Amino acid sequence: MIHINFRDARPIYEQVRDGFRQLILSGALPADSKMPSVRELAAQLTINPNTIQRAYRELEAEGYICSVPGKGSFVRERGEAAAARKAELLRQLSALSRELKLLGAGEEELLAALRGGETP
Repeated sequence: MIHINFRDARPIYEQVRDGFRQLILSGALPADSKMPSVRELAAQLTINPNTIQRAYRELEAEGYICSVPGKGSFVRERGEAAAARKAELLRQLSALSRELKLLGAGEEELLAALRGGETP
């Protein structure tokens, strides 16, 4: 399900958040499915429960999950969360594109990078 890379420069809570975000957007975790409990996931990943709680709080703030007191956390419909994430990624891409242009990257290089290919 979620894998933690302790050599990754990103904080662990970000890795957990990003892992669940990917699972939700890909459909591997469908809408209304129950998320693992904080304690259960913390024990499984051998990390502090507060780390999992922080990742869940961010996922909830982004609209990917909702918490029901006494019941746990559940995956929400992808619609709004996916649209918000897409808008955020496009903003980031736009900023990166502007910076790359300032560094002399041409349109062909940018398009090749977008297609996932090698840049010339």
